[in-house]
Amino acid sequence: MNNTAMNTEALHARPELLQVAETVARDKGIQRDEVLEAMEQAIQKAGRSKYGQEHDIRAHIDRSSGAISLARYTEVVSAREEIENEIIQIDLESARNKKGDVVPGDFLVDPLPPIDFGRIAAQTAKQVIVQKVREAERTRQYDEYKDRIGEVVNGLVKRIEYGNVIVDLGRAEALLRRDECIPREHFNNGD
Repeated sequence: MNNTAMNTEALHARPELLQVAETVARDKGIQRDEVLEAMEQAIQKAGRSKYGQEHDIRAHIDRSSGAISLARYTEVVSAREEIENEIIQIDLESARNKKGDVVPGDFLVDPLPPIDFGRIAAQTAKQVIVQKVREAERTRQYDEYKDRIGEVVNGLVKRIEYGNVIVDLGRAEALLRRDECIPREHFNNGD
């Protein structure tokens, strides 16, 4: 990357981003990197909505400083005839005019200026992050309990809904269906 591209690259140190990721990861019992990946996807989505959905825009959050970089990627193809999408692909000759030592299959990386999250973009980013964190949390719970099928576990009765008993197992909830209970067995909250 040349010196001018380095100066225009959108790098902003955001140590509070790392603190938020750490807190969410600790609270939800998932890996910090999974939270940061969700944040990167949210920033990418906001970038696509600003610069165009058809562009290959990628975001990266530095794991040590919290710096955010946003860039547009263009794939180098060997000849003009092979270009399927002019927005995300460039022929070898044009690419070599921009950067001399590229080969087909490489990507030209154009740094983008930082984006200001408007109200809508911030809300969309939040939804993406919440969704990804939920998925990671579900995966963690599944991995924790998948090998325990048929095993007897202890839990606390949280509530009873239509004869079904919701049991708190600590980091998860379980459902004891009415048809799986012993007839005439009665549960109370806290049992």
